[in-house]
Amino acid sequence: MNDMKTDCCTSPSAGRDVARKEKSFDLAVVGAGSAGFSAAITAAELGARVALIGHGTIGGTCVNIGCVPSKTMIRAAETLHQARAAKRFPGIEARAQLGDWSKLMAAKDALVSELRQAKYIDLLPAYPSITYIEGKARLVAGGVLVDDVSVKAPKIIVTTGSHAAIPPIAGIDAVPYLTSTEALALDALPASLLVIGGGVIGVELGQMFARMGVRVTIVCRSRLLPGAEPEVSAALEAAFAAEGIGVVKGIEYRTIRHDGGVHLEVGAQDGVRVLEADKVLVATGRRANTKGLGLEDLQIMLTERGGIAVDEYMRTTRPGVYAAGDVTGRHMFVYMAAYGAKIAALNALEGDRHAYDATAMPEVVFTDPQVAMVGMTEDAARRAGHVVEARTLGLEHVPRALAARDTRGLIKLVAERESRRLLGAHIIAPEGADSIQTAALAIKVGLKVDALGAMLFPYLTTVEGLKLAAQTFEKDVAKLSCCAG
Repeated sequence: MNDMKTDCCTSPSAGRDVARKEKSFDLAVVGAGSAGFSAAITAAELGARVALIGHGTIGGTCVNIGCVPSKTMIRAAETLHQARAAKRFPGIEARAQLGDWSKLMAAKDALVSELRQAKYIDLLPAYPSITYIEGKARLVAGGVLVDDVSVKAPKIIVTTGSHAAIPPIAGIDAVPYLTSTEALALDALPASLLVIGGGVIGVELGQMFARMGVRVTIVCRSRLLPGAEPEVSAALEAAFAAEGIGVVKGIEYRTIRHDGGVHLEVGAQDGVRVLEADKVLVATGRRANTKGLGLEDLQIMLTERGGIAVDEYMRTTRPGVYAAGDVTGRHMFVYMAAYGAKIAALNALEGDRHAYDATAMPEVVFTDPQVAMVGMTEDAARRAGHVVEARTLGLEHVPRALAARDTRGLIKLVAERESRRLLGAHIIAPEGADSIQTAALAIKVGLKVDALGAMLFPYLTTVEGLKLAAQTFEKDVAKLSCCAG
């Protein structure tokens, strides 16, 4: 469930009619995005009769306005960059240009429509025990009120997603700012763009627009990707600087105004400065969609950041009511939303026996070089009480990077000193995303860095860098021959 108008649902009125005749269900799922579908399908597979309640475009954030459209646009921009970067190979010349923005956007929209149809709308007929109901939902005792229809269910799962968070900058209400939704639907590219926020959305879309030919400046209060290792943030900033992307960090937002263009006043240690651009993209995170759900009437508590508070079994403070996905305000990744929703459905129908575990949760930021992380940072491990040892390996020691003539990035491993158990892995590399799952598996099974360093890895792959990074706990890998050790 989100704040978009319905424009894609097949015969929602049919589901509403069924609901009028058949008002009682085993489970009601409020929200028809990835988490909602995961919960509903899990429950249906257990034999439950499910009411899946959606309001807005079916499929939620990821397929419609998030992962799918952003990643296809990032890939498109990458082709332009690769042509420009081809000269790193002597004797190679390449050219590429953006010829028709509208055609590119139309192709993006077509992909979104195809996936929404195939992965959401067309799935409903395959599960006859799921009844889709369209309308605004409000939780009440014993079920859910959907507009004027009472849906009775002993168990409820809330999966209503999130929306773009807008920072409290003086004057922002009078500025025609873009969120990621509007930015991914622009009719034309601006000449310059100011990106407020150095988190995942800000860095991904900022680089994408820069590679499309827009002059981009990213401004943030601390640093790029503040949750990542400092070495990773610094490496990403260096890569951005090489592409001409401006980064203004360590500031406080003061005022913003629109006068032909956007003017953002920021304060820093060296004084006050004004940043100007044609457009501004607000990318300061997301907030849970909880408004109008009637949570306060049922004493369902929220967290300090506004998400629905849940325990390890996805239970809210109201017996029989569970929540999963972005609406909880934690781990805002589509795969974690689907995972949490599955856990919630299993617990709602089988008893509270399944615990949510994010210990080996991989994260990927689709910049170039890509950022990938799993487990704890060095600082987080120390704060958790571990005595740690960490090693950092520059990509200049990874044969794959040397062969590709692209050594932007590094690999950092964090281990518990006494046990040698791997606690965290942090990668920034052009192909880093596809390497992180190896580290996730290592953390999941409690692998020691010695064992990781002794494993067989294929030569001339980025993931081989994990082996080399693990070996740095015991030796100087610069003194090894190819494939040695």
